[in-house]
Amino acid sequence: MKRNRALTQKLIILSVLIVMFAFFALMKPGFASWMNIMNIALSTCVNGLLAIAVTFVITTAGIDLSIGTTMTFSCVMSGIAFTAWGFPIGLAIAFGFLVGAVCGGTSGFAVAKMKLPPFIATLSMQMMTKGLSLVVSGIKPVYFTAAPSYQKIALGSVIGQMFRQIFPGIDAPWWLDNIYNAFLLFILGVVIAYVLYSRTLLGRYTQAIGSNEESARLSGINTDRWKMLVYMVSGLFSAFAGLIMSARLNSAQPQLGAGYESEAIAAAVIGGTSMSGGEGSIPGTVIGAFIISVLANGLRSMAVTTEWQTVVTGTVLAGAVYFDLLRKRGRKN
Repeated sequence: MKRNRALTQKLIILSVLIVMFAFFALMKPGFASWMNIMNIALSTCVNGLLAIAVTFVITTAGIDLSIGTTMTFSCVMSGIAFTAWGFPIGLAIAFGFLVGAVCGGTSGFAVAKMKLPPFIATLSMQMMTKGLSLVVSGIKPVYFTAAPSYQKIALGSVIGQMFRQIFPGIDAPWWLDNIYNAFLLFILGVVIAYVLYSRTLLGRYTQAIGSNEESARLSGINTDRWKMLVYMVSGLFSAFAGLIMSARLNSAQPQLGAGYESEAIAAAVIGGTSMSGGEGSIPGTVIGAFIISVLANGLRSMAVTTEWQTVVTGTVLAGAVYFDLLRKRGRKN
């Protein structure tokens, strides 16, 4: 029954995505063009990875408000390691992931060991990483122009290159060169997250802690250790989003980051992650991220101002939370 409910919920939100896309395609004929679809996919990569990051944390009945600024701080530190410290670009990228893991682990330590409420612990981390990004960078963008191939991490097309190598002398279809590497990396991140969430102890313990932390502890689970690991995973996925963001811009922008957590949380909740913990879905979160991207792109194509786009996103988030409450009441009855 639980699996049937989860499948039904995924089908519902997938239907919402299809109907929303069809609506905007009818209203704006160019909306369904291949280039616009790829633009939607590209914009989903960052928000989708952040939504995956926060899905793990929300499932434990926590929250992570620092994912956006952790994303920024990790790519700023990666840029500093490359430009100022002389790290090779590969090592600099790995250092950025390490920074993300440390930020997430620190938040997890504050929640698990210091017993700070997740809201306060991650809000503090948000403020610290936001300030450190500005301090370390000198309030200036950190550019990766000395690494010519860095931007190709996001905007290159390895599929088009592979086609030419496999079929030399044949012109590659134009659309192959518009399947960005960023989207392939996003798919890789989704697969990794799905395996972690659905096929490992981390995922099972994450759901157990969110369902009833005291029962999980009495059953022998070291809840503090696993909660710290969950926040560390959140930091790693935030750093992954930072890699794609900085590769798109070919720079680390220290002013970015704050505010990204709202759309990520909205995507996770729309996708079926319960704010009360114990329940979540990586595929649902991905669909939720696409709903947010399609909604933003569609409203923008209809010349709706950014302010009203934010209002609509907030309304959708409130509706998703209310729907989650109705589902839980229905189960109790």
